[in-house]
Amino acid sequence: MKKIPNEAITHNGRFHTDDVFSAALLKILNPEIKIERKNSVPAGYSGLVFDLGDGEFDHHGLRSRFRENGVQYASFGLLWREFGGQLVSQKEAVVFDEAFVQPLDQQDNNGGNNMLCRAVTQANPKWDEEIDSDECFFRAVNMAKFILENEIKSMHSTEHAEQTVRECLERQKNGIVVLPKGMPWKAVLIPSEALYVVYPSSRGGYNAQAVPKAIDTQECKRPFPVEWRGARIELAEITGIAGLTFCHIHGYLLGAENKEAAIAACCKSMDQNK
Repeated sequence: MKKIPNEAITHNGRFHTDDVFSAALLKILNPEIKIERKNSVPAGYSGLVFDLGDGEFDHHGLRSRFRENGVQYASFGLLWREFGGQLVSQKEAVVFDEAFVQPLDQQDNNGGNNMLCRAVTQANPKWDEEIDSDECFFRAVNMAKFILENEIKSMHSTEHAEQTVRECLERQKNGIVVLPKGMPWKAVLIPSEALYVVYPSSRGGYNAQAVPKAIDTQECKRPFPVEWRGARIELAEITGIAGLTFCHIHGYLLGAENKEAAIAACCKSMDQNK
């Protein structure tokens, strides 16, 4: 595991998302790191240099590097490639690079209209403001650090959820998986034989959800019956199951007062969809 030094340098002047998120990542990896902004790298400097100096974590000049998919690395991407695996699993590090890091790298290298990048850039001092550029930079770094920390926390949470869902899947009955809490479940249940998932609702009571056929669609393996869809108070009478409160108009979500009613609705839906 490569150690993060206690000192780092990046370029001064106008800042962009690349150097801001690079600095934020380094501060997460080493809370004690001191980051300075300079015009050039001092002779004999032993700290980490990023987005400056044509070194290991710079993407300008002749040392441009590209991913296998052709997306050029910027400094943030180079740092994430080297150190991201210290914060999350290698699997999650790759997924995060594709979903979050690459768009920022592309914006820095090629331009574009990424709204996160625009928001960071807008944190630079305005032409008619007498504000220290470094002060603005570190304010932006703190914002980026909050975003990154939350994303990392979400990745850990998702991994924990997937482990819990797998355990619940092993105990499923008749294609119905019951979870102890609402949590991310699609990555595990979509490729499985599960048809429905039941879990406590954040609004009270329970939800029953039909498992979709794919991650990017609401088309379900066994949607709730057409005659149930859009019903609310009358749903208990339509189904003959007390405690049901609503069924979504598209037939993928159902609400119930308790777990037993939610499971009973899934069983009846399967019977009617045979």
